[in-house]
Amino acid sequence: MSDWVEHGTGVYVKRYDFLSQSIGAIDCGDGLVVVDTRSHPGHARELLADLAHLSSLPVGAVVNTHHHWDHAFGNAAFVPVPIWGHERCAARLRDEGALVRDRLGLDYPAEAEGFAEVEIVPPDRTFDGSADLECGSRRIGLHYLGLGHTDNDIVVEVDDGAAVFAGDLVEQAAPPFFGDGYPLEWPATVGRLLDLTRGAVVPGHGTVVDAAFVEGQAAELAEVARLAVERHAAGMPVGDAARAGGPYDPPTLTDAFRRAWEHLDRGDPVR
Repeated sequence: MSDWVEHGTGVYVKRYDFLSQSIGAIDCGDGLVVVDTRSHPGHARELLADLAHLSSLPVGAVVNTHHHWDHAFGNAAFVPVPIWGHERCAARLRDEGALVRDRLGLDYPAEAEGFAEVEIVPPDRTFDGSADLECGSRRIGLHYLGLGHTDNDIVVEVDDGAAVFAGDLVEQAAPPFFGDGYPLEWPATVGRLLDLTRGAVVPGHGTVVDAAFVEGQAAELAEVARLAVERHAAGMPVGDAARAGGPYDPPTLTDAFRRAWEHLDRGDPVR
């Protein structure tokens, strides 16, 4: 576990060992904005203790970058602080959160006690396109840029792009996760992220990166999308298409092509 590292004035990131997750804290002068709340209440309490070592300021707001459990299942520890997120983030936590929670103790037995504590608390400040989070004298923009890792990823833009929290639209510690993602749309969404970027980019997992890293990942994602369209048109089954290779390992490509095949089989337009 690392200490808080400052990336631009008053923009802090702490990387945790569990899932190599990077959590953000933005100093607004009169309070902190916390980006993502970790995986369960025990992790969230650890985060709150770490925030107290960082600053004496109270937490004024929380942002969930998307609905996945490792980013939002610590929300209850921050109530009654306002929690911001995309409207579909809130809906999916309400609709799916309890089922996911009940499975996690089996998937991560060492953390089962923590998952048993989880109370599903969706964001109570929601939006669809963009929103401005009032935070002292700082400009914090919350933006939905399109389909990508999920259908509700948002990015947190600080000081007109001097730092951007990208959630899992950008992955540094592992390949991108396509489990419920949108591989055909993801490249364009990351392209729009690059338009906002002129400084540090904080991925959901791993170390802080820069625009050059994001450009490289955007190119990989574009290659996945290209191969998906090409191999689907050739009639290849998902498994064969993944084994034929690409920018990621076969299990990652299998997830990506499975999702792409679902999209292409239906004839959905790329959004």
